[in-house]
Amino acid sequence: MILLFLSSGLFLGWSLGANDAANVFGTAVATRMVRFRTAAITSGLFVIVGAVLAGGGATRTLGQLGSVNAMAGAFMVALAAALAVLWMTRAGLPVSVSQAIIGGIIGWNLFTGSPTDIDSLVKIVSTWVICPLLSGVFAAGLYVLARAATVRSRMHLLAEDALTRAVLIAVGAFGAFSLGANNIANVMGVFVSAIPASSVHLLGFLHVSSDQQLFALGGIAIAVGIFTYSHRVMMTVGKGLFRLTPMTGLVVILSESLVLFLFASELLESWLISHGLPSIPLVPVSSSQAVIGAVIGIALVKGGRNLDLRLIRRIAGGWVATPVIAALVAFFGLFFLQNVFDLPVHRPVSYELSEVGMERLQEHGVHDEGLAELEGAVFETGRELSSALKEKTSLGMIDREVVVECARKERFVVTLKRIETLDLTLLTVGQIRALRELSGREFGYSWELESTLAAESDHWAMLPDTRDNHLANKRLRTNLRQLLDAFRTADTND
Repeated sequence: MILLFLSSGLFLGWSLGANDAANVFGTAVATRMVRFRTAAITSGLFVIVGAVLAGGGATRTLGQLGSVNAMAGAFMVALAAALAVLWMTRAGLPVSVSQAIIGGIIGWNLFTGSPTDIDSLVKIVSTWVICPLLSGVFAAGLYVLARAATVRSRMHLLAEDALTRAVLIAVGAFGAFSLGANNIANVMGVFVSAIPASSVHLLGFLHVSSDQQLFALGGIAIAVGIFTYSHRVMMTVGKGLFRLTPMTGLVVILSESLVLFLFASELLESWLISHGLPSIPLVPVSSSQAVIGAVIGIALVKGGRNLDLRLIRRIAGGWVATPVIAALVAFFGLFFLQNVFDLPVHRPVSYELSEVGMERLQEHGVHDEGLAELEGAVFETGRELSSALKEKTSLGMIDREVVVECARKERFVVTLKRIETLDLTLLTVGQIRALRELSGREFGYSWELESTLAAESDHWAMLPDTRDNHLANKRLRTNLRQLLDAFRTADTND
């Protein structure tokens, strides 16, 4: 059944390979500098490597938007996104798989009554504008530098041609790695919380987390999509929008690769924070948008005379339509699965403001007389609780979200067996000791488990939120998410 439900994610990976992944070599193939077979092999290999080694950052941001918690629900969200992308691909348009999966998740949130994290949504949607603009700026600057270097170069044309081909392949490999690291969240992100999987150890020392196992499968699906169905979109990007030369093709690929890397690299984020610089959000962005932005950036530098404005409008229209189509397909598809096939598309989660929950809200400075009327009441969805908060209290949107999160009831069971499934290399000795002290305990709220661990050991306590402590707190939040996924259970006999 797990493989059956994963099939839609693999289909989405194939669609991404056929559409978005083609962009890393589209201009190189369209200008005949790199053969399609060479491009497909190189990009397929490096997509898998990037997905497995660096796919976690963007996936966590996607999970905050909406935590799809049932296999059938994850299946339909991924299927809706894949169908939207396939439809656009058949039209020869480079669309955004990122936008498709966001639309699918919002469709799931609407159907199940789950709250949509507004901060995460704003962060992701803002990149739909920032991504092509940033890529266009990179491309314009790199093109000016490359043109100046070419004018000064005395290299023979044959030598220059050979060098350009080699650099195109190297930059394409970097782009494929960045694409796998960034966009694997779109392919397998919705399955991270829904698919029960355990970490495994290979060769006695190599730890492969459950997320990395999913990312490897998704990476393989992307590679298959590149081999089987990407050539048409490559030609649209490489020739249809603006006539590219080998040099401009190289600039486009490098600009796109840099943008994807910026939005996927946890190491870069850590370096920026440690030097007091503003960090870049780790979110899945569209390689198609990055390529289009880069091509337009170069075209504007060259005067924009040969820019196909009609095709740009068609592509922009596809970007708007994709999330809407995916959301509608997901909503009605979930209704069909639940009512025709009687499949659980979400794991029921109730919301209750308990006495300890009210105390926690007081500690966080959330006060309102109307909260007392809601204490002890049980709500079937976060949307119902949010509506009651609007009616009974004068709390703002941010405080209402804090209340909803505090009231979310789930069952967490700490056992030695589940502790051993964790990647213990990420934990300190003190953290592991505190976990083992809690073996056999149950908790009804995620924050209850977190606060108990913090009381058990300072190793689990958040540090004051300063620039120097930012990285340590981020690592701690990553470890806490690992615990919640491992200890969460719906089995009353566990």
